[in-house]
Amino acid sequence: MGKIKILTDSCSDLGKETRQMYDIDYCRMNTQYDGKETPASLDWEYYTPKSLYDIMRDGNRVFTTQVPPEEFVKVFGKYASEGYDIIYIGCSLKQSGSVNIGKSVAQDIMKEYPDIKIFCIDSKHASTGEGMIAIRAAEYRDQGLDAETIVSKVTEDIKYCHEFCTVHTLDCLKRAGRVKASSAFFGNLLGVKPIIIADAEGDQTAIKKVKGRKAALDEIVTLLADAVENSEEQTLFISHADCIEEAEYVKKQIEEKIPCKEIRIEYMGPIIGSSIGPSGMAVFGWGKEITFKSGDKYEQ
Repeated sequence: MGKIKILTDSCSDLGKETRQMYDIDYCRMNTQYDGKETPASLDWEYYTPKSLYDIMRDGNRVFTTQVPPEEFVKVFGKYASEGYDIIYIGCSLKQSGSVNIGKSVAQDIMKEYPDIKIFCIDSKHASTGEGMIAIRAAEYRDQGLDAETIVSKVTEDIKYCHEFCTVHTLDCLKRAGRVKASSAFFGNLLGVKPIIIADAEGDQTAIKKVKGRKAALDEIVTLLADAVENSEEQTLFISHADCIEEAEYVKKQIEEKIPCKEIRIEYMGPIIGSSIGPSGMAVFGWGKEITFKSGDKYEQ
């Protein structure tokens, strides 16, 4: 069996330590602000988390791009030249066209390296949900599975990856076209916080509203506790948009309510952060099959 490289992109929100732990690399998208375009680095070389989120706190919008074709050429080409088969786990196609760009570039790379296989998978997720699917692929690789088997298993696993997210407002997500919900969720409701999930079709969908920030943080933990299965065997993830103290609070709530192997806290990187806005918070775990679609009535 040949070597296999697992790749994801800037939407995966996997920090350096986590990527190194699972031997995962990523393809960079870009951010655009004040006439300057910079790579959307998950290691924060171009902005600190505070500086990026302060731009948004001041009322400015940071724009984002898909993974440029030349980035795929560079990253796919690097690993193909080293003899790796490649599995790229990309952001939901409902939120980014990067997977389709990757597929197009992959065809050219495989012509240049005919012994190499490149697979591009729509994760139907973003943020650490996407990252968790890449981690699952890396775990299968480390078990010695071949690339085709990994792709088959991960494609099935996607429907069991849960995200529960809350934000201060839906304004950033709405402007970026990344959330699907009824107009009621976009009302100017003082103190009401939306709860968002990744649904079965890959949409970010607001499912309910909760009064108050603390109640919203508690609610995403409660929803995760209801959704996860075999939690004792899992690493659960928290992703936050520059609100580390609240992330620590969420971690404590998870520790009290959900027995698990480990809880890891990650920053929402420049792409997801620019879309979700400051103080976004999300929790992630593996559990029941996700069948909910936008327009359905959400039932716990």
